[in-house]
Amino acid sequence: MSSSSTGELARVERELLARWPESRLEPSLTRISALVDLLGSPHRAMPVIQVAGTNGKTTTARMIDELLRGFGLRVGRFTSPHLESMRERIVLDGEPVGAERFVETYDDIAPYVQMVDAAGEHPMSFFEVMVGMAYALFADAPVDVAVIEVGMGGTWDATTVADARVAVVTPVAMDHAEYLGNDVATIAGEKAGIIKADSIAVLAHQQPGALDALIRRAVEVDVVVAREGTEFGVLERRVALGGQQVRLQGLGGEYDEVYLPLFGAHQAQNAATALAAVEAFLGAGAATGPIEQETVRAAFGAVRSPGRLEKVRTSPTVLIDAAHNPAGMTATVEAIRESFDFTRLVGVVGAVRGKDVAGMLAALEEICAELVVTQNSSERALPADELGALAVDVFGADRVSVSPRLGEAISEAIELAEAGPDNALGGSGVLVTGSVITAGEARTLLSGRRP
Repeated sequence: MSSSSTGELARVERELLARWPESRLEPSLTRISALVDLLGSPHRAMPVIQVAGTNGKTTTARMIDELLRGFGLRVGRFTSPHLESMRERIVLDGEPVGAERFVETYDDIAPYVQMVDAAGEHPMSFFEVMVGMAYALFADAPVDVAVIEVGMGGTWDATTVADARVAVVTPVAMDHAEYLGNDVATIAGEKAGIIKADSIAVLAHQQPGALDALIRRAVEVDVVVAREGTEFGVLERRVALGGQQVRLQGLGGEYDEVYLPLFGAHQAQNAATALAAVEAFLGAGAATGPIEQETVRAAFGAVRSPGRLEKVRTSPTVLIDAAHNPAGMTATVEAIRESFDFTRLVGVVGAVRGKDVAGMLAALEEICAELVVTQNSSERALPADELGALAVDVFGADRVSVSPRLGEAISEAIELAEAGPDNALGGSGVLVTGSVITAGEARTLLSGRRP
């Protein structure tokens, strides 16, 4: 990247970050609707597969993208939040959009964004502008299909300005209760807003209250529904080197000998959901039979999900995971138990305010011998001292240390893992987790790149 490109990218990033952050919401589709109208409705230039839910959205979107490209389609993908670079959010042909194109797209739509800002009570947020950029870039590319991850909720999320041909809902759990509701049924009702007339709803396994809310919405708009455990699902799986081997039931039949280079039962479920979504998009079903098995196998074998139980170092093993709520942390813990033979695991946790941190810590206490609490660079970061007090309540004072700087916390955890009383160097490990921001910053630090 040239110095001029770097400077222009930095300018655009500064201007975007000066807007309302993703943590500040004024729920409405008014602003994004006004923007896409001014831009000539780019959100209607291609069919959309939209992915909502609480956990697993980004990975499922990546899987859908990989599968669709395997079948020769040009795919645009929008996900959030990012780990290390804003450009990760807008992906074209499997790669984050280049710096020059990112800047060009922003500059192209900026005058229209300013018009929306001037006409409304509130300015467009960071997320809304990013959504507008994604739809504009995908229409200009052009792409054959856009895979769009919801930011939060569903009904009023800016991505929902588009009408999805396939509406995917990954498992719904408690998160963002201040915006979405105090129980899973209410939260699912909000996320169900992505299910619209003429779409196909693909529903991952849900808690009973959540499933009822999603089915109710599907009945209201009279759409076809495919449910995990009924129309599709995981038939069999076993641990394999670097991931797992799975046999999946799709809408069109069985897919066997599928290698998935990701850990945990939840990733197998994500794979089954992604497969069903692609089958639905391609028109596959019981009457047509499975889509090309070898293409499916090759696509899943190529899937990567950075920051999701990602191994970034050995001796000791260091894993990075973006779990940021109790349901996600429970899935992470189960995956570690199944796929790794640690005799000693030290956790590094940095969280943000507004999350059920105690619930996450309770899940981690089952597998972490010791915990180093820290904080990330987010304005919403939970101070390390406050997090430490919560951790002491769960782990006890003798198993918790506080290290506010993330890099120093990781170094301390590595030393603790290597110097444990069992002296089991080969079986020691470190898990860095607690938020997407923590995972991204740890990934940058451990790669040797400048934060």
